[in-house]
Amino acid sequence: MSALSHLFRFHGGIKPATHKTESSDARIRPAPLPARLVVPLIQSSRGSARPVVTVGDTVLKGQCIGEAQGQAGTAIHAPTSGTVVEIGLYPMAHASGLDSLAIVIEPDFEERWIESEPLNLAHASREEMILRIQASGIVGMGGATFPSHIKVGNAIDTLILNGAECEPWITCDDRLMRERAADVITGATILARLTGAKRIVVGIEDNKPEAIAAMTQAAHSVGADEIDLGTIDVVAVPARYPAGGEKQLIRVLTGIEVTSGKLATDYGVQCFNVGTAHAVCRALVHGEALVSRVVTVTGNVERPGNYEVLLGTPAADLLALAGAKPDTNRALMGGPMMGFTLPSLSTPIVKGANCVIAASPKLFPPAPPEQPCIRCGTCARACPIELHPFELYWFSRAKNFDKVEAYHIFDCIECGCCTYVCPAHIPLVDYFRFAKSEMRAKNEERKAAEQARARFASRSARLEREKAEKAARLAAKAAETRAQLAASGEAAAAAPERQEAAAPSAEQKADPT
Repeated sequence: MSALSHLFRFHGGIKPATHKTESSDARIRPAPLPARLVVPLIQSSRGSARPVVTVGDTVLKGQCIGEAQGQAGTAIHAPTSGTVVEIGLYPMAHASGLDSLAIVIEPDFEERWIESEPLNLAHASREEMILRIQASGIVGMGGATFPSHIKVGNAIDTLILNGAECEPWITCDDRLMRERAADVITGATILARLTGAKRIVVGIEDNKPEAIAAMTQAAHSVGADEIDLGTIDVVAVPARYPAGGEKQLIRVLTGIEVTSGKLATDYGVQCFNVGTAHAVCRALVHGEALVSRVVTVTGNVERPGNYEVLLGTPAADLLALAGAKPDTNRALMGGPMMGFTLPSLSTPIVKGANCVIAASPKLFPPAPPEQPCIRCGTCARACPIELHPFELYWFSRAKNFDKVEAYHIFDCIECGCCTYVCPAHIPLVDYFRFAKSEMRAKNEERKAAEQARARFASRSARLEREKAEKAARLAAKAAETRAQLAASGEAAAAAPERQEAAAPSAEQKADPT
């Protein structure tokens, strides 16, 4: 262990009411098995899985039921033992409210695991470990759900373990670090081995002293020399939203400014959530696929807490477990800053779902009416990316997407700081999401048009080539025919001469001798 010399600051940010104490003292408890588990085959926008089971199949806990599609896809596993009773469309854990294909499992309540296959880390190759991470379906557990087997493919110098958990209300990472610090640190050392990092820095907001103490003790107990690590630093960072954003945490801990268009790996740094590190440990050390996660259930409930929840558990079951109050009118997945309202309480828990918040008109009152922007610049001062949200707002509203792109809208992390501080109560992030979706749609249309033009050009070229080849064949055939006709004409003309030459003359006929 060693201490960092000093910390850095990032631009902007806010300090909303944290609402951590409601659930931070509640230990992690297993959530009861629901009557049905609805396991989506799309766990993120980056990839999907193909079902490898059929209705009527009996499955075991941890058995692969969805095969990864493409490089960005991750495998999906049965969260418990039971029977596949349906494969159909169900509400997706997404702000769009669209349906996605899901596998419905009826538990047998026996919790029978498949035979576990822990890796011998002392002898396992890097390739074997990365394949195990992919086969176990591990993704970023902080909410981004980026496939972890892709992230570990980058060589870095410093691995940052993100335990900041800056979003209000959420305490699942806090409890995970308090109760399972050893597994989290073990997972971090495995990730460091895979990425070649010589240094691990664990960033935790200073409003989590118990987690800092537990992680520090766990870091002290790890034999860092065994994996050729230089240092493991557990660092308390100032509690300021969004300190847990990747670029912001890198800035605070290292002073590195990840500029627009660049990735953290371009600077030799990579971030992983503490939940991801824990999942890696469970997969490689214990042979367990990712079938559950810790979820904070809080808000307008009688018993806020943190639960080990099987993937596919409907949000309604968790709200009932925590005792949602009668005036609950909706539920949020994720925090109030970057989360979204669930389209239905039947929406299942997915790998990136870290929190379910029961909302009520009193707890989350409706936003005041939107008023005209006065260009006060408050949003720009709060933006952690140093964008100009008021300019982006005007151009997004006017659908001037060229200008929107010129103002770097895709650098926006949709943290909600601008919306939070706007005195005109403008839902700025909603405008930015609209502009991004429109621009993505137009880009897809442009790509489709370019592909169509390319296909048309290819088809035209093929038809022209085939036409030329056909004309060449016909010309060759005609030339051949002419040659044959010419040859037969010459033969016909020569035949009488040959016959005349062969016939006997009158004298020869008169004089037989």
